[in-house]
Amino acid sequence: MGDAVVVGTAPGLAGPRGRRSSLVGWTFLLPVIVLNLVVIIGPAVASIYYSLTEWSGLGATEFVGLGNYGQLLQDANFHKAFVNNVQWTVMNLTLPVGFGLVGAALLARARRFSMVYRVVFFIPYVIASVVNVNIWRQIYHPLKGVGPYLAQLTGLEWLNIKPLGDPDLVLYAVYFTNFWHWWGFLLVLYLAAMQAIDGDLYDAAAVEGASGSQQFRFVTIPGILPTLMYSLLQTIIWSFLSFDYVFLMTEGGPGNASLLLAVYAYQNAFADFRVGYAASIGMSLSFVAALVTLLFVMLRRRGWEV
Repeated sequence: MGDAVVVGTAPGLAGPRGRRSSLVGWTFLLPVIVLNLVVIIGPAVASIYYSLTEWSGLGATEFVGLGNYGQLLQDANFHKAFVNNVQWTVMNLTLPVGFGLVGAALLARARRFSMVYRVVFFIPYVIASVVNVNIWRQIYHPLKGVGPYLAQLTGLEWLNIKPLGDPDLVLYAVYFTNFWHWWGFLLVLYLAAMQAIDGDLYDAAAVEGASGSQQFRFVTIPGILPTLMYSLLQTIIWSFLSFDYVFLMTEGGPGNASLLLAVYAYQNAFADFRVGYAASIGMSLSFVAALVTLLFVMLRRRGWEV
């Protein structure tokens, strides 16, 4: 008979030395755990609690249960902000993603000045939102903006539009600023994913007679699908959390025409001192983000490359 194989515990994984190593590991993790408790879990639990109360931000709280959430269902401003958020999200899922995909596909073919193009398209993303807002507020200026200038230059009065003062145009005007800021980031993201695709796949498709559009559909899109799905997930979540451009340009006006949920929560918390009600708006945003994340998790478990 052959020698018996003795199966034992690897040195250092059990006994006093193992427990000591485990203790050292947890000691190094302790700052991260404490940081998560203080910065993430603590405020999250506090938000849930305050959403169930009537609180001005100072003094004692009054527990109202689900009263704030019931009021949300009857709040016309909340309904307006929610519809605007949905519209904002749909626009973010179409224009920037579409322009990013097409721009990345064209830029992937560029042999000269490729890095220059990337930098030019990426610059708006790295510029602070306050700077971007000031640039576009000058462009939209009712007296010195592009519209009044073109109307004076051509004599066509209909060109003298004031988008930030028009309830029918203001949301699109603010969104265009966000689009100008966002789409370059998606372009660079998609371009990096496209450049990781094996070039032999394109050669094989060309040999089979596939056109450029067919190569894009059957080679490029499947090749960047994980990146594309990740960008869609982040776009949906970030769209519902959008705050800075709307607040800096219009504060939700005129007449709540450009109001978004994050801006409405800010107004309730810091202008009307209804912190409990603002917390319930914030929890509704978290609920939407959780639903979107859950959807992508379910798709991943079904075999989708997301």
